[in-house]
Amino acid sequence: MLYASLKTLHLLAIIVWIGGMVFAHFFLRPSLGVFEPAVRVRLMHAVLGRFFSAVLAAIAVTLVSGLWMIGNVAKQVVQAGGHFSMPLEWTVMATLGIVMMLIFGHIRFSLYKRLSRAAQAADWSAGAAALAQIRLWVVINLGLGVLVVLVTLLGLPR
Repeated sequence: MLYASLKTLHLLAIIVWIGGMVFAHFFLRPSLGVFEPAVRVRLMHAVLGRFFSAVLAAIAVTLVSGLWMIGNVAKQVVQAGGHFSMPLEWTVMATLGIVMMLIFGHIRFSLYKRLSRAAQAADWSAGAAALAQIRLWVVINLGLGVLVVLVTLLGLPR
């Protein structure tokens, strides 16, 4: 029951993260084109601040639940007298997940700070530049996230 609960939390955290990137990139951002730069930058700053807090929580849940699930399976295999070797799909999932977390760290703790400074100073061109950089890295992370989902669901070609 614990394994199933942690796997569910793991998946829900991933859904929040990837779903939020899809929403922000494909729906929110294009819709803001009708507003003047000051409104766009302020609104994106507010929305991203809330979203990034949710992503930090999602990362914590994903990391803790993922490590626990891997450790639990390894423990069971070893206790049964076997030798645990992590499946390639799990290795790809974990590696790309860590890369995504590092990219998010760059977005949240570097690029979002630039956006915050620009919004505070009412420097809309600097805000737009920060948003463009955030958008680039979000697209990269979104691509990696979709790749992780595909590898997890479909496996790797053998």
